[in-house]
Amino acid sequence: MTSAVDPGDGTVVGVTLGHPDTATAEHWLASLDPAPIHACTHLVSSPRPHVAWSLEFSGIVPAALGDSSASAAAAHGVSGRAVIYPGVDKLVGDLTVASVLALSAIDAIEVLGGGPADRDTTLQTNNFVRPVWRDGRLILTVMPAAGGKLVPFENRHPTPCCADHA
Repeated sequence: MTSAVDPGDGTVVGVTLGHPDTATAEHWLASLDPAPIHACTHLVSSPRPHVAWSLEFSGIVPAALGDSSASAAAAHGVSGRAVIYPGVDKLVGDLTVASVLALSAIDAIEVLGGGPADRDTTLQTNNFVRPVWRDGRLILTVMPAAGGKLVPFENRHPTPCCADHA
């Protein structure tokens, strides 16, 4: 059973399958047919920590999506981590900040601990760009990289916390 709301352009459903982390959740997302036009992860703490989804479909909604998550559906476009959004497929390779903003639904790019990224600076996308919704805007947080470039703060293969400790 899913919780559905209609934002006007499509049907939004909130889904929770108990995915323990975003990598597992994204693997599941890749199996959906039809694919959603927008997809955001939401970290949920109850009844145990897990990842839920808000998914927007332009037409047919897949029948078996798992348990309902009304909170994830309500958060769609307001909070969460965007995985599928307009233009994400164009964010590959190295692009200027201005290009990322022009090619995608991302509203702003901010340097971690700083301000807005310079529009002429190159962003190494590493083909993995996961902005977050903040105050109704899609924001990508980046950090400095070698050669005066920027990289997304979140990367596909993060180092687990305390990985170098015994």
